[in-house]
Amino acid sequence: MNPAPLSVRDCIERNAVDYGDAPYLIDPESGEAVSFAQCQQRAQHIAAYLDSGGAKAGDPVAYAFANSVEGALTILGILYGGFLATAINLVAGESIMGYVLEHSESRLIIADAEAEAMLAPILASAKNPPSLIKQAEITRANSNTSVSASTATTTKPRPEMDGLLMYTSGTTGKPKGAVLTQANILAGGHNTATAHQLTPKDRGLCVLPFYHINAFCVSLMGSLVSGSSLVVPPKFSVSNFWQIIRAQSCSWFSVVPTQISYLLHDEADGRGCAHLRFGRSSSAPLSPDIHTAFEKRFGVPLIETMGLTETAAQILANPLPPQLSKIGSPGIGFGNEVIIGDKSQKEQPRGCEGEILVRGNNVLRHYLKNPEATRDTITKDGWLRTGDLGRMDADGYVFVTGRLKELIIKGGENIAPREVDEALYTHPDVVEAAAFAVNCTNYGQRVEAAVRLTQDSKLNMDALLTICHKELGNFKSPDKIHQLPELPKGPSGKIQRMKLAEMLAEKTQNRKES
Repeated sequence: MNPAPLSVRDCIERNAVDYGDAPYLIDPESGEAVSFAQCQQRAQHIAAYLDSGGAKAGDPVAYAFANSVEGALTILGILYGGFLATAINLVAGESIMGYVLEHSESRLIIADAEAEAMLAPILASAKNPPSLIKQAEITRANSNTSVSASTATTTKPRPEMDGLLMYTSGTTGKPKGAVLTQANILAGGHNTATAHQLTPKDRGLCVLPFYHINAFCVSLMGSLVSGSSLVVPPKFSVSNFWQIIRAQSCSWFSVVPTQISYLLHDEADGRGCAHLRFGRSSSAPLSPDIHTAFEKRFGVPLIETMGLTETAAQILANPLPPQLSKIGSPGIGFGNEVIIGDKSQKEQPRGCEGEILVRGNNVLRHYLKNPEATRDTITKDGWLRTGDLGRMDADGYVFVTGRLKELIIKGGENIAPREVDEALYTHPDVVEAAAFAVNCTNYGQRVEAAVRLTQDSKLNMDALLTICHKELGNFKSPDKIHQLPELPKGPSGKIQRMKLAEMLAEKTQNRKES
């Protein structure tokens, strides 16, 4: 069970006392290490700086910057002051970034130099643009003794106050703004720490961006609530991934399946990491073949998990060794209830397929300015509808079978795209794979797929089709497989099937017209 709800400020202040000079945030490039005591001081100064700039408790303060120790402290400072941390997805494009700033009504936005350049045309055309604060100004404020920490907002954040506004990366339409309270995001951290048995002796590696819920709640909050340390490089890099783990003695990392595939297909040496307890996979289903190959090559237990923006990240995780871990499953519930529901959201018997539902202290409060979406997502009994299909076995392990909106319905029969993905991943040259639906006169929909291969692969698509026919039979096999240099992905690294289908359909149409 999670302890009594706290605010992020409560947690930071408690850690400053309990862990003091122990390192919390580490920059692997400069070697800078910020202790828990220093974290409190710097969060106070950032809150004071924002307060002196006119921000009031509850106001949305947007952030747009690459990962860094300073960026992590800025986010913590926003939360410390009781402001609403509003994440700006830097790969979403101008239209979506502009929509998020307008929809959230952000009063301030903190940006590094690169993000500032990206935001310039958006702010120039906005009706009511937020005031821009350079990340460098925040850094200077941390060392400016003329800005007293005592001037920080006098409204001490309460656990039930809104803490994070993060927009979901929907495949169609405008993204929805998920509002999570301070208690929600700490619950997400506690769920991670509980499932992975994090202690102050642990040290995580954060290679996902802070505008994604995984980095925010799993890495940043999971380390905060457990009193452990976190290494924060600016981005994920295959070439120095293992080098950082060795140099910083990291005991765990959190990545997405595409990054696992990149590491597996690279020649980088993962030896000399005896201190590494486990790696963590999330954000999208992990192919069993990729999972098995990674563990065999690197000798690192890979823990598959499942989480959502709306649930402050993790809802399911496989237990750590020597407990039972099931390849192909994101595991069991930790810190929240998880059931399989029927069309009326009533619990299904074990083994039956239905929608995965979750309830707990980590579930979002609402979608910003969208009561209809809130009602559609959260039932009267407090269950959050994930939109994912799955079944639960006799041991309580959940197996994800697909997305409600991504099911391929061919001739009245449901085909889960993941079945096709896994058949394609059985070939070692396949780095990325995704099946999707294409409209069809005869069957309503037919199956197609796209793959990205290793750089020097000579594999042809006919060979992959043969594998699919063998693994899946003729009916479920793709009619066509497209070879692409890159598959479209959201900020979490999850392949976007619907966007892929639209992209290829547009490409086909353009060829016909020309």
